[in-house]
Amino acid sequence: MPPISNQLDIFMKKILTFFAAIATTISLYAEGYQVNSLSTKQNGMGHTGTALKLGAESMIFNPAGMGFLDKKLDVNASFTAIFSSGEATTPDGKVYKTDSPASTPINFNLGFSIYDNLKAGVSFYTPYGSNINWTDNWGGALLNQKVKLTTYTVQPTAAWRILPNLSVGAGLMVTWGTVDLNKGLISPASLDMVLQSQGMPAMFGDVVPASVNLKGTANVTLGYNVGVLYDVNDKISIGANYRSKMMMTVDAGDANVSYANDIAKGFLEDKVGLIDKAQFTAEMPCVSILNFGVSYKPISSLTLAADVQYSFWSQYENLDINFLSSHLAAFNQHIEKNYKNSFTYHLGAQYALTNRFDLRAGVMIDKAPMRDDNYNPETPGMTKIEPSVGFSFRPLKGFSIDVAMLYVAGLGRDNAKCSYEDLLMKAAQMPYVKTFEANYKIHAFCPSIGASFWF
Repeated sequence: MPPISNQLDIFMKKILTFFAAIATTISLYAEGYQVNSLSTKQNGMGHTGTALKLGAESMIFNPAGMGFLDKKLDVNASFTAIFSSGEATTPDGKVYKTDSPASTPINFNLGFSIYDNLKAGVSFYTPYGSNINWTDNWGGALLNQKVKLTTYTVQPTAAWRILPNLSVGAGLMVTWGTVDLNKGLISPASLDMVLQSQGMPAMFGDVVPASVNLKGTANVTLGYNVGVLYDVNDKISIGANYRSKMMMTVDAGDANVSYANDIAKGFLEDKVGLIDKAQFTAEMPCVSILNFGVSYKPISSLTLAADVQYSFWSQYENLDINFLSSHLAAFNQHIEKNYKNSFTYHLGAQYALTNRFDLRAGVMIDKAPMRDDNYNPETPGMTKIEPSVGFSFRPLKGFSIDVAMLYVAGLGRDNAKCSYEDLLMKAAQMPYVKTFEANYKIHAFCPSIGASFWF
């Protein structure tokens, strides 16, 4: 083994490369972050909407649907709380569980009539978000400890009913976001090994000696949301909706290093100080999404709907990270991601029990785009089955109270792996490519409440 001073000199040089690698976890758009809770009413109906006439809410699901708005003004808002829980079981039988706070996606929609066949409006919603905490010292801490992600979209929209049974619509998506992520820098085992080589006792065990907090704000980016809705007859409608790809860019992400204790700080601070001051840029895609839908009214009080959503995750081929400081240019990174396209299937039903009370039920089946051999736990993706129920009550004319509950049941992901470099081992010229492997499970409860007003 080389002398400890040589190890630390090599470590100081290599740590910047590792910093670039950890920035790859700032992946704004992955299956685990795609929010399918953008309307309380539609949450209760399997989040269908491509072929439904939802008034102002159609601006999100299919802008063309707003072309059939039969009110002068339609205003609605929804709030959802996502209580999620994840579990990872390693091959040695250790079980790690998340301790995540609730995520709270919201949406607001205002639509109005300009002419009988021309409508306009604006929406505000959070299309992507996550709030996951694996805790500081779990087995996969060098991949991810916790992340808080939120994106925001403002969408002005117009819809034109060309024919009595045909409408088109388009919206401009103005999107930005923030990310706050913690990740382990140094493995306990490697630092203990170095300490023992100095004649000191191992003292870290399962405690991660040093971690980094990464914060970044993505610039405002633009995209479009377009759709068409056609009434085949008075019972059947079909629709299509396309949301464009957007590039999210972080111009100056900031890093802050923390230490498990004073011993770790004293041993590592002068070696990771440059990381503490480093800034970087990163660019990643918000991939395009294509939806097809059909709705059917077998009787006047019952509406059935089905949507198929196709997400073009193959557009996420790589993640490029470039440092702002010119003397760090040698550490710029080109990271392969190689996601695969995926489907989400939606089924829903609404039944008007009375003139004031509607019942809803639905289900989603959501497929994951990431591959087993490149599986980072900041996005514990897997096939999920998501049943839902809901109702609306109209105590007053022109006013509705909406309630829904959606449950996310992950089907599990076994033998999922992600590799990383143990840099202290690398500096000591020992085997340094490590792989974290686990079987993952997730589930979530998503209660939602909303209100609608119209005249």
